[in-house]
Amino acid sequence: WKSYFKLVAIYTFFMSVFISFIIQINKRFGPGVVLPLILGKYVYPNIEERAFIFLDLTSSTAHAEKLGHVKYSKLIRDCISDINQVCIPYQAEIYQYVGDEIVLSWLIDHDTDLLRSIDLYFACQAGFNNRKEYYLNKYEIFPQFKAGLHKGVVTRVEVGEIKRELAFHGDTLNVAARILAKCNEFGADILISKAVYENLNPENPYHYELIGTVDLKGRAKPVTIYKVTLV
Repeated sequence: WKSYFKLVAIYTFFMSVFISFIIQINKRFGPGVVLPLILGKYVYPNIEERAFIFLDLTSSTAHAEKLGHVKYSKLIRDCISDINQVCIPYQAEIYQYVGDEIVLSWLIDHDTDLLRSIDLYFACQAGFNNRKEYYLNKYEIFPQFKAGLHKGVVTRVEVGEIKRELAFHGDTLNVAARILAKCNEFGADILISKAVYENLNPENPYHYELIGTVDLKGRAKPVTIYKVTLV
């Protein structure tokens, strides 16, 4: 029994370490990525069609100046935590946190409804409205995010040696980021590309205002964009 107990203890210890490792890897790269990583799926670029939404904190420079870097970091942490809670029901993959910006994506297949990406944005706004008192009491700031949404083909590949990361490359991400940058210019909370608009279910609770075909910084080909508001 003494030997059996030692074997069970050793087995339990190593299984606990292994499971903890898998959980941490899952958190690092996102759900559903661990097995493909182990099998080497992303050693070479994989072509995927995806939708990307870039969410950026409005008036972030003014907020950072008002709060100071420590309290501002706590604000960003709380905002990202609240957005993370919304990602689960809308099946959004968290791609990157870049300062006060968060990038989410969806793999597009025959079952994908792009409306969920717009639903997610307004669900985030509703979540912040529900927590408005908390943010005002703690930071004297009510966070609001603007968003840019686009879809297209990208490549996904594992990059880096010292620090590994699963990266997306392609014009789709650049366009989504540039669309986000147009929000202030057109007074919009969320802007979407024509590529997204044309693939939406027509029966949805939003109003789409055609902004027009606009030039995007660093890109030769212009893009048609729409402003989205609740009806």
